[in-house]
Amino acid sequence: MPYAKARPVTAEEIPIIDVGPLMAEQPGALESTAEAIMGASQGLGFYYIRNHAVTTEIREQAFAASRAFFLGSVEAKRAIATNDINRGWMGIGEALMTGATRTDLKELFSWGLELGPDDPEVQAGTPFRGPNQWPQSSPTMRSAIYDGFYAAGCRTGAALLRAVCVGLGLKPDALASCFEKPMARGQLIYYPPQPADMGEEQFGVSAHTDFGCLTMVCQDDLGGLQVRSRDGEWLAVPPVEGTLLVNVGDLLARWSNGRFASTLHRVVNSSGKERFSMAVFYDPAYHTVIDPRDLGLPPGDEPRFEATVAGEHQLARFNQVFAHDLKGIDKAAAAHAPTS
Repeated sequence: MPYAKARPVTAEEIPIIDVGPLMAEQPGALESTAEAIMGASQGLGFYYIRNHAVTTEIREQAFAASRAFFLGSVEAKRAIATNDINRGWMGIGEALMTGATRTDLKELFSWGLELGPDDPEVQAGTPFRGPNQWPQSSPTMRSAIYDGFYAAGCRTGAALLRAVCVGLGLKPDALASCFEKPMARGQLIYYPPQPADMGEEQFGVSAHTDFGCLTMVCQDDLGGLQVRSRDGEWLAVPPVEGTLLVNVGDLLARWSNGRFASTLHRVVNSSGKERFSMAVFYDPAYHTVIDPRDLGLPPGDEPRFEATVAGEHQLARFNQVFAHDLKGIDKAAAAHAPTS
């Protein structure tokens, strides 16, 4: 059976936006970038950005750390298996996207804002809050991933958020207080080669929308990401050198009262090689209330979504994807787990 197919995306469908002037706070850059982001966010909800804070050096060091970790021993990865605050390693066959018939053919390493035991939210047992798990076998991983890629991704997310606010007719810092202690999380993702005989129903990541506000993805050069168009056609979204791929998540779509699109996407690794990607999910503090009325409804519009708490929304989505009995669901994906 063949792989799931997709046609090449066009530049009009997913534009490339230069955010260098925005990052440098040049005069007029906030307004011009906001206009470009608004157009893309109201279209497919995806756009590339160039001249962001993730430099070539940061990217290369992070990908090197990712490869070393995922291609290392299974024992070292199991020693930091995902814990109850979603930090650490998750193996192949442990994620089943809502509506999918097979588990994803991927491994993950997840981390988030580093918080110590004295933090009030950690003491209160707030979900997703606490320390990260870093592998003892990779002593440079924390520096490359957390101090490098994650920090640069969060700086970029904060700049994009200012442009989003301006595009919605708000002051640039209208949402800044919601992100002072963000649920921003990061992921390294490893996709083993996917044999064609696994068929059209097997994906590296099955079709889903992202849970939060802004996702920033750094792809390697193999491709494999697919996005569904408004008319239901799947589009192949290639890596573009020097860019991050940004997309709108469910929370920002709700917050904007549906003005922004949170779009289905998936991954098919048909390259015959090991594929790596990494992402920062720039999401607000756990207790942030997501209410479309707070972002100013256009004249005549009514709220399309009830207010929800950001962390509670995230927790419900995580429970859908990861809290299930995998026995008997899918043995094919687990059979392709590396044995190193």
